[in-house]
Amino acid sequence: MSDSPKALNFIEHIIEEDLAKGFSKSDLRFRFPPEPNGYLHIGHASSICLNFGLGERYSAPVNLRFDDTNPAKEEQAFVDAIKRDVHWLGYEWNTERYASDYFQQLYDWAIDLIKQNKAYVDSQSSEEMALQKGTPTEEGVDGPYRNRSVEENLKLFQEMKDGKFQEGEHVLRAKIDMASTNMLMRDPIIYRVLHKAHHRTNTDWCIYPMYDWTHGESDYIEQVSHSLCTLEFLPHRELYDWFLDQVCEENKVRPKQREFARRNLSHTVVSKRKLLQLVEQNVVNSWDDPRMPTISGLRRRGYTPESIRNFADTIGIAKRENLIDVSLLEFHVREHLNKIAPRVMAVLDPLKIVITNYPEGKEEWLTAENNPEDEAAGSREVPFSREIYIEKADFREEANKKFFRLKLGREVRLKNGYIIKAESCTKDEEGNVIEVQCTYDEKSKSGSGTEESLRKVKGTLHWVSIKHALTSEIRLYDRLFTDESPDTHKDKDFMDFVNPESLKTITGYLEPSLKAAKPEDRIQFQRLGYFCVDKDSTSEKLVINRTVGLRDSWAKIQEKN
Repeated sequence: MSDSPKALNFIEHIIEEDLAKGFSKSDLRFRFPPEPNGYLHIGHASSICLNFGLGERYSAPVNLRFDDTNPAKEEQAFVDAIKRDVHWLGYEWNTERYASDYFQQLYDWAIDLIKQNKAYVDSQSSEEMALQKGTPTEEGVDGPYRNRSVEENLKLFQEMKDGKFQEGEHVLRAKIDMASTNMLMRDPIIYRVLHKAHHRTNTDWCIYPMYDWTHGESDYIEQVSHSLCTLEFLPHRELYDWFLDQVCEENKVRPKQREFARRNLSHTVVSKRKLLQLVEQNVVNSWDDPRMPTISGLRRRGYTPESIRNFADTIGIAKRENLIDVSLLEFHVREHLNKIAPRVMAVLDPLKIVITNYPEGKEEWLTAENNPEDEAAGSREVPFSREIYIEKADFREEANKKFFRLKLGREVRLKNGYIIKAESCTKDEEGNVIEVQCTYDEKSKSGSGTEESLRKVKGTLHWVSIKHALTSEIRLYDRLFTDESPDTHKDKDFMDFVNPESLKTITGYLEPSLKAAKPEDRIQFQRLGYFCVDKDSTSEKLVINRTVGLRDSWAKIQEKN
């Protein structure tokens, strides 16, 4: 394994170049600025890991700032969820900030713009403004209110603030350049009227600043050195810099906006609007439904912070967008859970086995290793009795030589237990096998040290003792969409690709060691996959979610289709 340092991404190269040109390392400061209008999703994870990772690399502070300028869509519940998710991913912010902390300062700066004849109140309708702004190939024209006097603009803006106008009646626009080739520079709106209570400021304000006006100025107030955002904000950089030009003072850090590409995940949508649609139309049960690509949903499904951080590190930071196969994310959770998840036995599609020569009423406790990948994980005791369950798929009356599980006349080993041999089976009226009668080799118990215990048989099966089994609700989750890019089709809606088989609920039978399991406990059901205890569990009933199978079967399924 190479000990060479990891190559820098292009954002780190930018920072290194700035430091080489004389920028002080002590002035480095970063921020993660989500809008509290929904839950964070896997797409946010890259931004979180980037900003907080830079903070760790350069020993620089990272603020968590909520871009809370739209009270119509934002809620305290979303603020709480975002904080919980960032903490869970393993990061600590330097200070908790809100754009609403700066409402007065932003308003005061807007007044200064009006006094400098760099902003004006426009009374056109949104449709009229859209026409007046022109198109990417046609210049805009001055609106009828662009040359209002400074005095009239100050008066109207004050009245907007005082709540004397209805929503949409007036807006405040920056006066920049209606002929700019960048549409965003054609007198962008910086304030609008909104008669909505804010989750922090209540009804103190009825005008709210727009994102472009708020974002860069908030970066400046916080003295953020590098403002990192996704590629769709590249056209906004010119406006970001223009707004900073109006307020920046000498001897203060001027924020620098730089953009990186989104990493889109296959079989997923990450638009908050579309995720909200899934919730509102009951396609999923909640924002933290384990099928959702939200960080809370992934957590509930059984993903670990480490697996998500490793995934973000693997896909890296780039300048071009591309589609990442969800199987890569699944690979990282498998890799981490393989190291940390205790092994237990569970049967999800039971077939009854009766060991006819095992004494009735007898039970014994067999020693089982908790995790072969972790010597410190220790062992546990698993009960064994005359009647057990195995998986239906693990038995056939007849089978070819490649079938190494239980069939009539053949032996298999029970994991941590005895070698058994199928002697006969019982069927129901429809011809389905409902019970298999077996015999066992009393001297073949695993770990007993006898010659028979060392005897090799080709098949090893997991099982549970029927007498001791815990009954559990098992939720088998699959990918939420059947198409790898469900929201990129021009002729179809993304909802057309919802996977009707994304959740299947069954009853499972578990070894009794799981009786003390708690929500978010992660486990491996041997030979079946990785699972996680759901928060819906009660003292009377366990609810367990499938995180991911032991192997990726999706590609094979797609090939068959």
